[in-house]
Amino acid sequence: MSDPRNVLVTGGNRGIGLAIAKSFVEGGDNVVVTSRSGEAPDGLTAVAGDVTSTESVDAAFTKAEEIFGGPVQVLVANAGITKDGLLMRMSDDDFADVIDTNLAGAFRCVRRASTGMIRARGGRIILISSVVGLYGGPGQANYAASKAGLVGLARSVTRELGGRGITANVVAPGFIETDMTAALPEDTQKTYKAGIPAGRFARADEVAAVVRFLASDDAAYVTGAVIPVDGGLGMGH
Repeated sequence: MSDPRNVLVTGGNRGIGLAIAKSFVEGGDNVVVTSRSGEAPDGLTAVAGDVTSTESVDAAFTKAEEIFGGPVQVLVANAGITKDGLLMRMSDDDFADVIDTNLAGAFRCVRRASTGMIRARGGRIILISSVVGLYGGPGQANYAASKAGLVGLARSVTRELGGRGITANVVAPGFIETDMTAALPEDTQKTYKAGIPAGRFARADEVAAVVRFLASDDAAYVTGAVIPVDGGLGMGH
């Protein structure tokens, strides 16, 4: 059993982020989640953080470091939004807002986390992308572009900081069992599942397990990688 690590999960108050945060807690790590409201479900420690603001990101990390009594050792950049729409009708704001949150927001968090990791000569950065970032999706030009951008970010960070014991990897989930997918009409769910070789949606804890692996000592030589957790949906992409 390795020593507990200081883990920060952005957008860790619901969905995949919540499953990831709970998984680290169950593994004995010290976990802080960020949410825009600064609130989180029972059993989790939260700080307020808006990834579209450098000042807010800095304040969230500073508060988390006070709670931990040390630097963030594992960053899971999960916060994200969607503003889907057909290309010809997508406004500049809808494109820019998604890029600002999903891609630039991850950049702001990685930049802030890297200072402590460089001093410690070690750290784990895990960016939560999507199969859509590699596979594309109609009506999701903004979302797909933002999620694809995370791959370039992780690989650039790997080349820049890899010699300092810092890894940066991307997890690309497919369809996940969430309130959102549960609300889809049954016929729509069947259509989606028909295109997934595994024939089902993923459980959020299956994504969390891959994140936990990438944060572990066992993954010290895995960096700049894109790990799909999509039941085979995006094979070859």
